[in-house]
Amino acid sequence: MRTSMGTLSSSFTSVRSASSWFEVCAAFSTFTMLLRTAINDLIPHQIRSLIASKLKAFFSDRQRNNQVSLHINQSWDGQTNKLFQAAQEYLPATISHSFKSLKVGKIPKQKNVLIAVDGTQEVVDQFQDIKLTWKLVKETYTKHSDRDHYPKSSLSLEKHSFKLSFDEKHRDVVMSKYISHVLSTYEAMQAAQKTIKIHSIGGHCWRTSDLTHPASFDTLALDPEQKQAIIGDLDRFLWRKELYKKVGKPWKRGYLLYGPPGTGKSSLIAAMANHLKFDVYDLELSSVYSNSELLRVLSETSNRSIIVIEDIDCNKEVHVRSDSYSDYDRNHVKVKTRRFTLSGLLNYMDGLWSSGGEERIIIFTTNHRERIDPALLRPGRMDMHIHLPFLKGKAFRILASTYLGIEGHHPRFEQIDDLLEKIEVTPAVVAEQLMRNEDPEDALAELVKFLKQMDNGSVGSQSPETSPIRVVRKPKWLKRFV
Repeated sequence: MRTSMGTLSSSFTSVRSASSWFEVCAAFSTFTMLLRTAINDLIPHQIRSLIASKLKAFFSDRQRNNQVSLHINQSWDGQTNKLFQAAQEYLPATISHSFKSLKVGKIPKQKNVLIAVDGTQEVVDQFQDIKLTWKLVKETYTKHSDRDHYPKSSLSLEKHSFKLSFDEKHRDVVMSKYISHVLSTYEAMQAAQKTIKIHSIGGHCWRTSDLTHPASFDTLALDPEQKQAIIGDLDRFLWRKELYKKVGKPWKRGYLLYGPPGTGKSSLIAAMANHLKFDVYDLELSSVYSNSELLRVLSETSNRSIIVIEDIDCNKEVHVRSDSYSDYDRNHVKVKTRRFTLSGLLNYMDGLWSSGGEERIIIFTTNHRERIDPALLRPGRMDMHIHLPFLKGKAFRILASTYLGIEGHHPRFEQIDDLLEKIEVTPAVVAEQLMRNEDPEDALAELVKFLKQMDNGSVGSQSPETSPIRVVRKPKWLKRFV
């Protein structure tokens, strides 16, 4: 009986306790509502807003007292700040999914639509689990004229900068890795979007235009093994900067392209430029009148460029090593004492002048390799000799694919291969024949007919050196053994 009475008493106490808590909560809620009403009625809106902003700023400062900010100005000591340019390109392209407000536009001669930060919001990036906040800051200032005749004129200008904020504990990672990541990403983007330029010498200065040649290694009519060897050599050159520095050699590489006219030397140069994204400098040696001018002209070329010297065998100056010529040399070689010498050219390639610039490709072309001074041919000057031969079967397959869209085997290929083994014809001549018919079957039939005419001796009136077509005949003594 006592146990039952104790249990009943305990239950009654619990109910009383819960009821008390409900009464307290109700009273507090009523008090809060009355206080809010009193504040709204007695304190003006402006004062309430001021108090709220101060409280918000106080707690925000308490939370952000460990934040570090880097300010990246648009210019640095009067020069363009590359890091600002990098951020300007990096942010829209890399983390554009977090933007809610962007500037979009298209300007002449620009292939892609341009996207930029408009400065109305903060943008968050993530790097190695680090949160980084970017903000474009605009500052307007007035520039007053310093001219006497316009004393009251002024111009309103804007300064731009990026503010990069992050937690202080990540300072070392941001400074050593993240900024380098932004710069390297920007450089890769620039290389991919780069409009390749071709520069030609004229009037003692370089004249520039866009290189629009569409040649690529996919469309070049070269033997596939030879093509892969060239691509591999170019790619090795790009990533061997530290090796060149280690062994004490200038970061340059020389190529000699030789072969009959029409075998694709110019197309190969364009393909190399498009593959590397390098500008091209077409150096006409006849426009250079001294070693000092040669140095000046070459010093104006940029890094990551291809310097092309065509028909090197046709230039008399590169066959003479100094200015000390005999009267016989002056009368027969017709060398002007003011012109540059072979020694001047060699000094730029691997002598003391070669330190001016890096990541350069130097390409020489010739139709007659045997006429070039041996001093130019050795490794270190012309490191890789590329022979561009007359057209043969494997290279013809590429032409058939490019011009006619024929992939794989075709019944006429074997007949064409046999004819190409007997006839020396350039890719340019065969390409012209393929373009005369849009239907692939008709084009191949006409090509077979054309090659048979060449095999029968119907060669044009061109001289053997300049003719793009030459028939190879077996000598009579060899026929006895065949």
